[in-house]
Amino acid sequence: MSSPDLWQFPCDFPIKVTGRNVEGFADAVAQAVRQHAPDFDAASMRLVVSSAGNYLSCTCVVRARSRAQLDALYTTLSGHPLVRVVL
Repeated sequence: MSSPDLWQFPCDFPIKVTGRNVEGFADAVAQAVRQHAPDFDAASMRLVVSSAGNYLSCTCVVRARSRAQLDALYTTLSGHPLVRVVL
């Protein structure tokens, strides 16, 4: 017996992506997100640099249309060589 989704789609869904604070990291995250959420506006991405300046956290809020879309997005982001953590 499968459990019902906890989310009602479509919904706004925040995704937090962390990686080394290197040039191009935020752009790479935005590009990966747009692969699965073409309407994502990169200007809305919230960026936070770690206290030591070594890591950058990007929070992206996407308009999720399905669980499959979110799963594909997490897979893409998790497999990116610049990404350390996806929450």
